[in-house]
Amino acid sequence: MRSVPESLREIASGLLFPEGPVALPDGSVLVVEIGRGTLTRIAPDGAKTVVAAPGGGPNGAAIGPDGRCYLCNNGGFRWTPPGDPSGYRPIGQADDYSGGRIERVDLATGAVEVLYTESTNGPLKGPNDIVFDGEGGFYFTDLGKVRAREQDRGAVHYARADGSLIREVVFPILTPNGVGLSPDGRTLYVAETETARLWAFALAGPGEIRPEPFPSPHGGRLVAGLAGYHRFDSLALDADGNVCVATLVSGSITIVSPDGAAIRHVPMPERWPTNICFGGPDLRTAYVTLSSTGRLATMPWERPGLPLHHLSARQ
Repeated sequence: MRSVPESLREIASGLLFPEGPVALPDGSVLVVEIGRGTLTRIAPDGAKTVVAAPGGGPNGAAIGPDGRCYLCNNGGFRWTPPGDPSGYRPIGQADDYSGGRIERVDLATGAVEVLYTESTNGPLKGPNDIVFDGEGGFYFTDLGKVRAREQDRGAVHYARADGSLIREVVFPILTPNGVGLSPDGRTLYVAETETARLWAFALAGPGEIRPEPFPSPHGGRLVAGLAGYHRFDSLALDADGNVCVATLVSGSITIVSPDGAAIRHVPMPERWPTNICFGGPDLRTAYVTLSSTGRLATMPWERPGLPLHHLSARQ
């Protein structure tokens, strides 16, 4: 029997596969609605306002040094049909796939600007999650796209917020999804969806990986991998450096210590919790996207969240 925390409460419903939550200083929360192609603001009372409509598949979101919202746009998904017993969820590349890209949104006007469509080794395929460093740049995962008989190999990229630089820093990596930085900024964490593995990459500088030797497949250090059938999605870190990964199929938030020695699960009320962020006073409030059922939920968290560059300074 799943024991969902009694403190978990729903604050918004009727969303079309929400993801990429960003808790803002005024108490509202930004989410993307991947199925609707929008960036949506949810007020503390649950009221919903569309901020921008970039189309495609807006996925991860983060506030940049200019106060604008930076989006990973995966170009669009194909979805389960209405009434599917597994719920509303993505099942492949959209028939009208519009190409992967990084966009930035002016939150005051809703204007959407395409910042990047390709990196050092070709077009972006399915940008997914994003995290800013303190140097004016950001890391993002490109999970790739799935088609009927083939699947892209994934990568991790680093880019400057001013549009002046983008480069691939990790390749190949299988379905990279969640991405986050350690409290000291020296380690980049990346979660793989299909393997339910969490990897750590030592950083030599902004956008520079210090790779582990063979047999690491891409220069990362394996932190943890789950037994059984689970799928990792997006993630956030708490102030102690624990990695909190939204976990599909089992329907939980998996909390992994920095060394991988301790792993715990906080059950969620559906199989498709896709992301988590922290906000509120002292960053002690967790916001979780319950995507298949179209909800945003919140609960008190056991530890403060890790302050995010460019966002937490505004809180």
